[in-house]
Amino acid sequence: MAKNIQIKRALVSVYDKTGLLEFARALTDGGVEILSTGGTARELQKNGIAVTPVSQVTGFPEILGGRVKTLHPNIHGAILARDDAEQMAELASHGIIPIDMVAVNLYPFEKTIAKPNVTLDEALENIDIGGPCMIRAAAKNHPRVTVITDPSQYQLVLTEMRTLAGCVSGKTRYQLAQQAFVRTSQYDNEIQAYLQNRKNNF
Repeated sequence: MAKNIQIKRALVSVYDKTGLLEFARALTDGGVEILSTGGTARELQKNGIAVTPVSQVTGFPEILGGRVKTLHPNIHGAILARDDAEQMAELASHGIIPIDMVAVNLYPFEKTIAKPNVTLDEALENIDIGGPCMIRAAAKNHPRVTVITDPSQYQLVLTEMRTLAGCVSGKTRYQLAQQAFVRTSQYDNEIQAYLQNRKNNF
């Protein structure tokens, strides 16, 4: 049976900020360190919630107007490392601290293409790259990492953490991983359908 995993470090980077402040405050009140990027980090800091910028973790600034923020071994290694002595030792040798939770929701591609007269450039700018990478990494490694892809999941996770002394159960991590792969699959399907429908414009 999968064991409970304590949440000590969470990466929170969301476009939809519904419930964000309450969720983040509950995490920090429970002693969880929050890593964040861009607008999410600014929103948390503005509201007095302690945040470690991802650029501080990677040692590299966000570049290309925010297109590249989290695509770095210090982030993906921290998410993908298994809960075993060898991989934890490898992280430590590189100064990488594990990430136990990834709370990410994606750029609003579906809403963008639903707007009248949307341009191809506008649609392409709303294709999330780093978000799906982190979601898939966390979902793949759900035996150790909790992945959250929608604000509606916040309360479930917080309730369980309160019940389990800061931990999330293996059953919940598994269910959230399933839902994460559904979300990334839907997202990619929307993108390919949009591009398919536009192909006669060339």
